[in-house]
Amino acid sequence: MLSSLARAVFGTSNDRALKGFKRRVAAITALEPRMQALDDAALTAKTVEFRARLEQGETLDDLLEEAFAVVREASLRVLGMRHFDVQLIGGMVLHQGRIAEMKTGEGKTLVATLAVYLNALAGRGVHVVTVNEYLARRDAEQMGRLYGFLGMSTGVIIPNLEEPARREAYAADVTYGTNNEFGFDYLRDNMKYRLEDMVQRPFNFAIVDEVDSILIDEARTPLIISGPSDEPTELYAQVDEIVAAFLARGQVSEDGKHQYYEKDEKARSVTMTEDGAETVEGMLQNAGLLTGGLYDLTNISLVHHVQQSLRARTLYGRDVDYIVRDGMIVIIDEFTGRMLEGRRYSDGLHQALEAKERVEVQKENQTLASITFQNYFRLYPKLSGMTGTAMTEADEFEQIYKLQVVDIPTNVPVTRDDQDDEVYRTAGEKYAAVIALIAECRERGQPVLVGTTSIEKSEILSGLLNAKRIKHSVLNARFHEQEATIIAQAGTPGAITIATNMAGRGTDIKLGGNYEMRLSLEPGIAPDALRAEIDVNHEKVKEAGGLFVIGTERHESRRIDNQLRGRSGRQGDPGASRFFLSLEDDLMRIFGSERMGGMLQKLGLRDGEAIIHPWINKALEKAQKKVEIRNFDMRKNVLKYDDVMNDQRKEVYAQRREFMRAESVTDIVTEMREDVIAAFVANRIPAKAFAEQWQSAELAADIKRILALDLPVVDWAAEEGIDENHLRERIEHAAAEAAEAKAARFGAPLTNYIEKSVLLQTLDHVWKEHLLALDYLRQGIGLRGYGQRDPLNEYKREAFAMFSAMLDELKERMTGALAHVALPEAPPPPPPVPMQESHPLPGHMGGELALADPVVHDTDRVRPYREDDVDPARPETWGSTPRNAACPCGTGKKYKYCHGRV
Repeated sequence: MLSSLARAVFGTSNDRALKGFKRRVAAITALEPRMQALDDAALTAKTVEFRARLEQGETLDDLLEEAFAVVREASLRVLGMRHFDVQLIGGMVLHQGRIAEMKTGEGKTLVATLAVYLNALAGRGVHVVTVNEYLARRDAEQMGRLYGFLGMSTGVIIPNLEEPARREAYAADVTYGTNNEFGFDYLRDNMKYRLEDMVQRPFNFAIVDEVDSILIDEARTPLIISGPSDEPTELYAQVDEIVAAFLARGQVSEDGKHQYYEKDEKARSVTMTEDGAETVEGMLQNAGLLTGGLYDLTNISLVHHVQQSLRARTLYGRDVDYIVRDGMIVIIDEFTGRMLEGRRYSDGLHQALEAKERVEVQKENQTLASITFQNYFRLYPKLSGMTGTAMTEADEFEQIYKLQVVDIPTNVPVTRDDQDDEVYRTAGEKYAAVIALIAECRERGQPVLVGTTSIEKSEILSGLLNAKRIKHSVLNARFHEQEATIIAQAGTPGAITIATNMAGRGTDIKLGGNYEMRLSLEPGIAPDALRAEIDVNHEKVKEAGGLFVIGTERHESRRIDNQLRGRSGRQGDPGASRFFLSLEDDLMRIFGSERMGGMLQKLGLRDGEAIIHPWINKALEKAQKKVEIRNFDMRKNVLKYDDVMNDQRKEVYAQRREFMRAESVTDIVTEMREDVIAAFVANRIPAKAFAEQWQSAELAADIKRILALDLPVVDWAAEEGIDENHLRERIEHAAAEAAEAKAARFGAPLTNYIEKSVLLQTLDHVWKEHLLALDYLRQGIGLRGYGQRDPLNEYKREAFAMFSAMLDELKERMTGALAHVALPEAPPPPPPVPMQESHPLPGHMGGELALADPVVHDTDRVRPYREDDVDPARPETWGSTPRNAACPCGTGKKYKYCHGRV
């Protein structure tokens, strides 16, 4: 009660934020006459002026009002669109690094231009992230005209773009692209071997369109760059045949439960019963695929195949979760209804689906690089977003991304009639009611948009309409190429459109028809005649009640329902919406209250009757909230584990860049070699051990295996008065001499190239193996909970230990690779071109290779530092001592083996 009173007196935090923005809107509007008085050249010159003022110390906030006034005037001249006051507020919200919730049809694409222009003035680039390639191309083309007028460059990142063009697009002031392309370019860049081959600049500012779709819906699955593993694929088809027979053999009880398995549709998991495990074990043994018991340690891989095949056949449905197209399994995005080209389920599930659908089973992939969208977008120093539906997920945006949501009012009040849901007993009754309402709307010329949750259900409804001979269009993943055409006609009188989901379509359904879209799709039509036709149709549709949105069931997320509803009633247009549900719907069946079904039965509903009451709406909203909370917890859990890998990923990628940036990595290679030798000596000669306890022969074998040196280690160890430090220094000296001899034979540039290439390739190889090991660790870590240990803490601890082991492995492999590399004798100086052909090096080294002086390596060389920075009497100053320098304490040992030991 107190909080309600406080909101009534002081307003909500959203209301207070809007007040501050409105004051600045008045200031921007006051500048409008000044901007109108400028000619085109003077208006364009404002960009140069703003950049000069930034260099003189002004901030972007200082320029905001004037910059927004410039963009508003330029937009009117170039695009014929003047920003509404609420759009100016949206631009300020984006500039502040928040999320602007603006209803469908409020012009979010135009809103973004304000914050994009202002932030691009700094010259560090602005990324505008869209959900699909069509929107990226369209927005870059349309808004690029505005940026070009103001003297700024625009680039667009699309799939299959050549590297030079990609680099040029990122170098532009404004870069449009899809979330997938931005993320994959980041991963690809961190697999390159030269800084100049990288395409992305350091991150600055990103605006994410349909921010809820990208940062929430797609956050559950990481971006992965992978390569094929060596695992055979024949086993998937063999196991699938057995699982299909296994399922057919089991009995199904009256309540729908299978004799051999239990499934949890909420968690998307399936487990075999005891009967099921015994049955499948016998079937696998008869097929010759299994020896011993099903759950023997040696059969873990086979059990995994059976489990994934069982999931594929019981939890994943064709035309619901995926479609078969051109002999391939293509995943369907459950939130947008779009095909996710190039995306595959992990952990063998995709191969199990391929075996189920009898298409070619592709090899399992091994991860080479991966990142979640959550961690990718948190790389941007400043991030903002816009969407029509964010308030329901405001807590998640705040907790995960530190992004606040601001609800921006519409330019014209919404007049849409959102009617109560109708709940039926069966899906058949529900569909009959939907068909009846569609027919009623068609009779009065009212356009209808029908939302479904899957391709399968959209085609069921399409079949029912065909049976009634009602003309309609279907928009789902099968027909996504015709998307623009279908949406352009969806607002014409009597048009009926069935769509899977409406998130991120990017094209408004305009009453009477979409003039711009029709003009582009029908180039021969006369513009004046088309405009007159659309104006007449617009009035007809308004009289009929505007666009009627029909939802055929509730989605798990309230946002998706709101996105569907939001297609009607744009910019003050009339409209209506109503959802039809049945007790057989997935949401009602899996998450709905069991009491709801009992209540409807007690009411004695007859066939074809529906119950309509606000209480039903509230009960459904509670069910949706439960699902949203559960999904949020899942995403948080994924992020907690990914954060562990993310810390390691950032460290590895930063190290790679340091290696690429260095002119020479000889010091790094030398230090690695000495660390490897020190580890060998410590392993074979324990501290304070007697000479007879030394494993000298084994140490000699280690040195020969890794360093390719046949050293008299046993003889050295037998000398009077030698200790492990002297022995280590002799081995280091011998190894350094061997490395110097190789370098001298071929010259500094090629030696440096080889060292850098081997270092980067070895780092990539051990990182790839480390990712695979982390995947295996992650899959089994949950079992630690049975031992009363926190799986996340266990994962952090073991992942850290594995990372340390990976770094040790890097040093050993790197040292061994360089020691064993066979360099040919240096040839006489050849002409530059043949040398480039026989030794293809990165960069423009040309003929310098053969003419370079040999490397002279001084074993006592240390990194330059000021000796007066280190006082032997004050240990607190010793930290600046280079690791290979003598320790200031006076023992004669190197610092890294004495007081600098890690």
